[in-house]
Amino acid sequence: MRILRTDEARFAGLPDYPFAPHYLDVEPNLRMHFVDEGPAHASPVLMLHGEPSWSYLYRHMIPLVAEAGHRVLAPDLVGFGKSDKPAAVEDYSYERHMAWLTTWLETLDLRNITLVCQNWGSLLGLRLAAEHSHRFSRIIVGNGMLPTGEDPVPAVFSFWKAFASHSPWFPVGRIVQLGTERTLTRAELAAYEAPFPSADYKAGARAFPRLVPVSGDDPSGEANKDAWRVLEKWRKPFLTCFSNGDPITRGGDRYMQRRIPGAHGQPHITLRGGHFLQEDSPEDFARIIIDALKAEMAA
Repeated sequence: MRILRTDEARFAGLPDYPFAPHYLDVEPNLRMHFVDEGPAHASPVLMLHGEPSWSYLYRHMIPLVAEAGHRVLAPDLVGFGKSDKPAAVEDYSYERHMAWLTTWLETLDLRNITLVCQNWGSLLGLRLAAEHSHRFSRIIVGNGMLPTGEDPVPAVFSFWKAFASHSPWFPVGRIVQLGTERTLTRAELAAYEAPFPSADYKAGARAFPRLVPVSGDDPSGEANKDAWRVLEKWRKPFLTCFSNGDPITRGGDRYMQRRIPGAHGQPHITLRGGHFLQEDSPEDFARIIIDALKAEMAA
């Protein structure tokens, strides 16, 4: 497996991203980067990004949650951000991403975790929480789901999958802008492009759409069904925090609210914004997390 590593200089001076880098090897010679802010002794809040973003997506939320007294960890998935990037699309699979993330989680020995996830962060995070439920105390999902391949996918997703697989042009910054209602600055667009100095570095971003289970015989479908069996008995707090402008995940919040016992009676909320609600409503999203943790402390 040929592994690419983005030069650290490309991340110098990014707007609103002052966080010290942390690295952990999840395989020999394959390192994962993560942000680790706030008190080291505090219960962790794990923020998982999706496609084709990286921990930069959470830059406005991380300080707010950390300043409220919580430890915030935001890893860059392998293939994204400051993490290493296997060079071939075939190097990536759903199960491989799960293995990398599990190694990271277990090596840091995180416990009493509040999971915050969106997009592919939900496909990985909900599996992670189901498979390591003893490590998680709460789940907050924004614009995400855990598909098993049994339900039809929106037409817009089929188009996106074809584009990611076949288009010679894969403009990461513009893709994030398409999923964001507010206009990103030129510097913010450049920050989303920073991990990818050339097309060779984008294999992980191109791979994700084709890894989503879309049929009953998908290799990851059975593992996701097993995860749902755990989630259907999940009685710890489960909150949804979706936006009002995402055509891909619309309705997923109500589906999870009905199906997951821990979602019953929770203060679910719909925020303003597009697919990347961390860009459109970061303060409100952070407030949901902080209030949920306050409720635990009060109880």
